[in-house]
Amino acid sequence: MSRYQDLAEQTEKLITAGVFRAGDRLPSIRQACNTHDVSPVTVSQAYYLLESRGLIEARPKSGYFVRARLGQRLPEPEMSQPVGDSTQLEVSDFIFQILESVKDPSVVPLGSSFPSPYLFPLDKLGRFLASAARKLDPLATVTDLPPGNEELRRQLALRYLAQGANVSPQEIIVTSGALEGLNLCLQAVTRPGDLIAIESPTFYATLQASERLGLKVIEIPTHPRDGISLAALEEALRLHPIKACLFMLNFSNPSGGLVPDENKKALLDLLRRHQVPLIEDDVYAELYFGPQAPLCSKAEDSDGLVMHVSSFSKCLAPGYRLGWVAAGRYASRIQRQKLSTSLATTIPVQIALADYLKHGGYENHLRHLRRSLARQEAMLVEAVERHFPAGTRLARPQGGYFLWLELPRQVDALLLHRQALAHGISIAPGPIFSAKREFGHWLRLNFGHPDSPRQQAAIATLGQLVADQL
Repeated sequence: MSRYQDLAEQTEKLITAGVFRAGDRLPSIRQACNTHDVSPVTVSQAYYLLESRGLIEARPKSGYFVRARLGQRLPEPEMSQPVGDSTQLEVSDFIFQILESVKDPSVVPLGSSFPSPYLFPLDKLGRFLASAARKLDPLATVTDLPPGNEELRRQLALRYLAQGANVSPQEIIVTSGALEGLNLCLQAVTRPGDLIAIESPTFYATLQASERLGLKVIEIPTHPRDGISLAALEEALRLHPIKACLFMLNFSNPSGGLVPDENKKALLDLLRRHQVPLIEDDVYAELYFGPQAPLCSKAEDSDGLVMHVSSFSKCLAPGYRLGWVAAGRYASRIQRQKLSTSLATTIPVQIALADYLKHGGYENHLRHLRRSLARQEAMLVEAVERHFPAGTRLARPQGGYFLWLELPRQVDALLLHRQALAHGISIAPGPIFSAKREFGHWLRLNFGHPDSPRQQAAIATLGQLVADQL
């Protein structure tokens, strides 16, 4: 743990214990430096982390103060415990039934998989797209076929370099969103009937893609704070012929877990020893609340086993359907798969996003987006604390835009889903995130939409519906 994280944890314990109470002013940065013998940067990073967690707030020209928190902080869920070994999937019909019911734009979108579109610079992106269409070189219809637009891949390689990862533009394949990238990666390293390792819980699209390709899955326990259990994964690799691992290491959907940097390194060492590739779904990596980004797995990928999949859908351009794979040793296979399936990703979109990365102020947009999501997370947590009954658990994510709630065991999340829809509220019930439809008393809530009286009323209604089942 770094110095700023250690200082943040110490301060959080003092707040939790009531030593610092709501409204109390924290020591100034200078005072904290003298007390803890650390630098001003360390104190600033610690206070920023506490602010992102909703524990403190900065007041102009006054310093940092403990935020008023309504109710006691809810306890954290424990490690998941998936039952059984490998599973032949039959989940798509069930998932589609659930998802079809949450498309109505009139409902409060707590069950949505997308953040608010108003968080993104869509007007500015539209201007870049219009410019790209006007100046489109006819030769681009050939030169920008897979692996994709050269300038876009160069810009992506520069972003990897800024994270300490030496990724060549030649190993980056542009895709039509991250989901296509995940499918291409799975097709490159598996055949029908093969076994892959996934998290428990996992994003439902992982289950759907695996089912469509005729794969079996083995679910690995995860913790909602620290992610995948390395011990359980090591045991699974020893006992089963696992062909690939498909994990979210940064702000997993639905749990929000973030695998610590040291655990990421250990995970990659483990997979290297077994020569099992990692397909990493990393669409939320830019949405961190702390002062620095999580470790990029490609920075530790010494032999090309990591297929790093991401997109701009969650951090910049929803609806543009532009993703990519940094494919390592599998680049040529994935490029061929792309050519033989969808041929190419929309070329003007590639050109527009390459221009935006160069000239559009992407980093400034990301800073605003992260601050907005951190504030919205704190508000949703406070609402849940205020309205949900005793026995509720949740983990505070360090990024992304999902809360993963464990409700009292008597609660039926599928029944809650139906009841909530009758009140104009969507939620994502836990069973859609499990190959065996586990997590029957869990739900995922989306804090990617600005707080509003309508959302506050929806949380109050949900809390009452939960209480009514007890």
